[in-house]
Amino acid sequence: MLIKKIFYYCVTFLIFIENAFVYFHSAKLSIFTYFYISQKKCFLIIPLTSFPFYMIIKAYIHEYGNNKIEPEHSDVKTTLEERGIICELFTEKRLFRNQLKFDEQTLVVGNNPIISNVLKRLGINYINESYPESLKKYLERNIWESTIRKLLMENHGNYLINVFVKPKSKAKLFTGFVINSTTSLYKLDQISKNTDLYCSSVVEWLSEFRVFVMKGKIVGIKNYDGDSTLQLNMEIVENAINDFENSPQKTDGYGIDFGILKNGKTALVEWNDGFALGSYKLDREIYTDLIIARWEEILKQVKF
Repeated sequence: MLIKKIFYYCVTFLIFIENAFVYFHSAKLSIFTYFYISQKKCFLIIPLTSFPFYMIIKAYIHEYGNNKIEPEHSDVKTTLEERGIICELFTEKRLFRNQLKFDEQTLVVGNNPIISNVLKRLGINYINESYPESLKKYLERNIWESTIRKLLMENHGNYLINVFVKPKSKAKLFTGFVINSTTSLYKLDQISKNTDLYCSSVVEWLSEFRVFVMKGKIVGIKNYDGDSTLQLNMEIVENAINDFENSPQKTDGYGIDFGILKNGKTALVEWNDGFALGSYKLDREIYTDLIIARWEEILKQVKF
């Protein structure tokens, strides 16, 4: 009987601590609290609560100045503040001046260039991969890597027409475009000739969708271009996600874009990391959870 009482009081104390944490931090735990039941001299342990755990207690939100922030980031800020998480706006200037203090309980929300800079400061050598190896069979078009220098050299043969180009490592350095004449290459004049590129054959998309994935599960699908009444082949989408989840490149949060080609096939547009992701009006709670899941995964790589 003494052992039973000790066990009961210990479990009660754990429940109290858990509820106190939830109350004071507006956080949710993924810890199972167990309740002790004794009947006919038998022990039965059943789950009493199960909450998703957030270790984040503070967030830096990127602003362009005068409290101007991206709509998605505004949604994240609102959601975090509702959860009792402290949010602080920061400018690019403050980041470059090393005026931000990063730790294992701080989330950083910003666009791709901003987060790429933050990752460098955290000592993470991040390489952008729009077309992971495990997903290449879903492209339905030819894609290859090049550089601006190589592209310009190849153009002397005047065969670089109808080729789509976009930056590789610096994902948002410039907006991808189609080379439809030799004059199109002038758009690359002011960019370093060593910049690495993704090149692809040109295809016609009827519609494009972003599929939001968190910890291996689809949590939302949003149309962002083209005919929204068209339907993706979800068998292809789910197979692609399964292949990615079983690859070394898997992450806890990402957006995987699929489109419907003119021939009716569902094909991969590109893969996007979840640390800087357009929401396309995805439910703000889900969007925030996805960003947090990915950021917490990143923080595990950092030694503070």
